[in-house]
Amino acid sequence: MAEVPAAGLPDPASEALARLAAEACDDRKAVDIRLIRVDEVSTLADWFVICSGLSDVQVRAIARSVEERIEAETGRLPLRREGQAEGSWVLLDYGELIVHVLMPREREYYDLESFWGHGKQERYLGSVQATSS
Repeated sequence: MAEVPAAGLPDPASEALARLAAEACDDRKAVDIRLIRVDEVSTLADWFVICSGLSDVQVRAIARSVEERIEAETGRLPLRREGQAEGSWVLLDYGELIVHVLMPREREYYDLESFWGHGKQERYLGSVQATSS
């Protein structure tokens, strides 16, 4: 039987999945990776990972990296995926985690960070940011 987290505490498994997705985004040089804990403010998911790719090719590569990494390490595939053909906004829905990979123009327009601003947000400091500090 699965262990249920204490009230008010995030599910460690969903947080680990979000961090794994963020690492996979970082592997493809995603820009401005954010983790947003939304479990206290929404029933959609526990976590969102939001990042940008600078071209449609990069957006698709980031999404593919997330899918491959999560499948390799957890055996899971997304329940739904949207936007891969267009490449301007790819959404990967894993149930407790939703990954959004957007072009900068779409990210600015939809401003998901502000919309979900009441959730706890954290900037992912991956290899690019860590080495330039």
